Amino acid sequence: MSFFIKSKQVNGSLKFSAGKRRKRKAEKIPKKDDEITSSEDEDNQINLPHQPSEDEEETAQEKKLRLAKLYLEEIEREEKQRLEDKEVSKEVISKRLKTDHLKQMGKFQTTIADKYTGVDESNIKILKCREQRNTVTCLCVSSNNNWIFSGRSIKERKKIGVIPFVKTNIDRILGHSSCIFSVAISTDNKFLVVGDASGMIQIWNPSDLSHVGTLKGHKKAVTGLCLKSNSHTLYSASNDRSVRVWSLDEMAFVETLFGHQDGITCIDVLHSDKPVSSGGKDGSIRLWKVSEESQLIFNAHPGNIDTVKLINEQNFVSGGDDGQLSVWSSMKKKPLCSVKQAHGCDATNSQPYWISAVASYIHSDIVASGSQDGCIRLWKLQDRHRIISKMFEIPLTGCINTLAFTSDGKYLIAGLGKDHRLGRWSTVKSAVNG
Repeated sequence: MSFFIKSKQVNGSLKFSAGKRRKRKAEKIPKKDDEITSSEDEDNQINLPHQPSEDEEETAQEKKLRLAKLYLEEIEREEKQRLEDKEVSKEVISKRLKTDHLKQMGKFQTTIADKYTGVDESNIKILKCREQRNTVTCLCVSSNNNWIFSGRSIKERKKIGVIPFVKTNIDRILGHSSCIFSVAISTDNKFLVVGDASGMIQIWNPSDLSHVGTLKGHKKAVTGLCLKSNSHTLYSASNDRSVRVWSLDEMAFVETLFGHQDGITCIDVLHSDKPVSSGGKDGSIRLWKVSEESQLIFNAHPGNIDTVKLINEQNFVSGGDDGQLSVWSSMKKKPLCSVKQAHGCDATNSQPYWISAVASYIHSDIVASGSQDGCIRLWKLQDRHRIISKMFEIPLTGCINTLAFTSDGKYLIAGLGKDHRLGRWSTVKSAVNG
C-alpha cells in the first residue's frame, strides 16, 4: 500500500654475481580494499603493457550502434514490466525515449501534486535497529527501492545487517571509527559510499556489505556525498571547504573544486556534471560546471545554509537556519520564490525553526522540508517554479535530519532524532532516535 493517499487515482642498483641465477621478484598485487589517496593517484602512475580491448577494435560508429541497441532493449524490457504486456508498441518506446531525453536536458516536468490529498498516518512505518541508538544523520534509498541505508552520529551504519567498526590488526581498520555524516548509493546498486568525521570515504558492496576500498584526500569531515545518475562518478563535500571528484570504476581521484569560504554542508547531482552545493556559514550556494571548469554563485540566505537538493537540471531548493525555504533557477541569481519561517517560530525564543532537511521528487512539482517543529511539510510548485504553496503536513516528533523520496514517489523516508545531525544546538527530549 502506498504511503501517500492519492485521489482516484544509488633504488637501489642491480648487482649480478657469477654462477648465481637472479630470481625475479613477483610484482605486488594491491589488495581489493587497499586505501587510495588523492596524492598517490596523482603521483604514482603505473605503466602497464597495452592490450587492445574489444571496444578499441570496433569503430566509433559501430560502438554507437551497439550501445543504442542495448539501450532500446533495456527500455523495451522495462516498459514490458511496467505495463505487464508481452508486446510494447513503437509509440510507447518513442514516448519513453523523449521523456529520457528531456530528463537529461533538465526540461522534463511532470505535475503530480494534485494527485496527493494527504497522508495515511496509520500506514507510517517506524524502522528501528537495536545496534543504532543515536541520531540518524543521513540516509539513501536504492534505485529499485529495495534497500534503505542510514548513518548515525557515532560508529554505526545499517542496512539489513550492520557493518561495525573492526580493527583487524595494527595497520588495518575496517569500518567507521567516527560519526557518519553522509551516505550515497550508485544507480546500479554496485557501490555504497559512506563519509565520516575522519575525512575518509569508505566504499562498500551493498549486496553483501563487503569492503571494496577507501578514498583519502579530505582533511576534515565528509559532510556530503552524491553519485551522478547512471554513472560511477562520485562527488564529495567536506568541512575543509572543498569538493572532490572521484572515479569509482578506477577507484581514483580526479580533481578538486575550490570556492566555498566555509565548511560545505550538503551536495547533490543528477544526470549532468553540474553538482550543486551549500556553503554553510558562507551564505552561498554554488553550481559547479565541472566540464567547463567554472561555477555559478548564488548568495542565498543571511544565515547558515544547511541543505540543498536539485529538482531538475535547472532548478533546486534550499533551506537554512533562518527558517527560509527557497526555490532557485540556474538562470537567476535570486530565488524564484521563497517561504519565510516555513516551519514557524519557536515559542520559547521567538526564533524561526531552521530547515534541517529538504527533498524533491525529481522532475516533478513536489518538494518536502523538515525541521524540529513536529512535522514534515510537503509543498507544491507552480508556474514554472515561481509559486510555492503548502500541501499538507506529516506529524513526526524530533529533529528531521534527512529526507528522501523513493523512485516511484509512493514513500517519503525520514531520518530523525533528538539532535541536529551536525551538533547538539538544541535537543528534542520527547523524540526517539530512528
